[in-house]
Amino acid sequence: MITVHNLHKAYGSKTVLRGVDARFAGQRLTSLIGPNGAGKTTLLMMIARLMQPCVGTVCLEGRTVAGIPVGEYARRVATLRQSPDFNLRLTVQELVAFGRFPYSRGALTREDHQVIDEAIAFLSLQPLRHAYLDELSGGQRQMAFLAMTIAQQTDYLLLDEPLNNLDIKHAVQIMRALRRLCDEHGRTVILVVHDINFAASYSDHIVAMKAGAVQCAGSVDEVITEARLGELYGLDFDISQGPRGRLCNYFNP
Repeated sequence: MITVHNLHKAYGSKTVLRGVDARFAGQRLTSLIGPNGAGKTTLLMMIARLMQPCVGTVCLEGRTVAGIPVGEYARRVATLRQSPDFNLRLTVQELVAFGRFPYSRGALTREDHQVIDEAIAFLSLQPLRHAYLDELSGGQRQMAFLAMTIAQQTDYLLLDEPLNNLDIKHAVQIMRALRRLCDEHGRTVILVVHDINFAASYSDHIVAMKAGAVQCAGSVDEVITEARLGELYGLDFDISQGPRGRLCNYFNP
């Protein structure tokens, strides 16, 4: 479990997070939702240790993350930032191999190669393993970066808007893969997502943020309601329940 307590972050007079408390249970998929500027990415980057809070603590299974050695944390928590970009000309296989760096420091072992193969197979990227990243579509590149993150074999995966700029098919593929990581491999996934229907369909837990604070948190049933989403986004919602889950209509409710 990851917990955050009383997190504050400010840049000069601008407050980005204020008094954030949240719990992220193990082996669950948690979506961070809310309007732009809510503090979702800032919170995720603090959990990733890529930003430091002005006040407050982040704990991994009861240990303050600031006291965990960097190498050990990299073997427990993997982070995929928004719109990752490599300037090197790499193949998919070479990119995925970077996920093994916390273990092998670049000297890949037989076990590392097996993990790389499994990560590529998990996302059905075998036909692209020798393709260069600059030859791929945006969705294919995003799948390759996710495979790199999976190859890190961490208990926790932190993903900042992994569906950004993806078509429907690739977005569904990624969300199904994240769901399988939780259900079949016992991983814990925390992601920032703007598509409320993906959050409603695939999440175990949702943390809704607005203006730097947690507005509400809980199960899909508790958070995905017309009243709460209306207050969160300032829009009218019409939520219908079908055999495959709920559908949130905010286009023409």
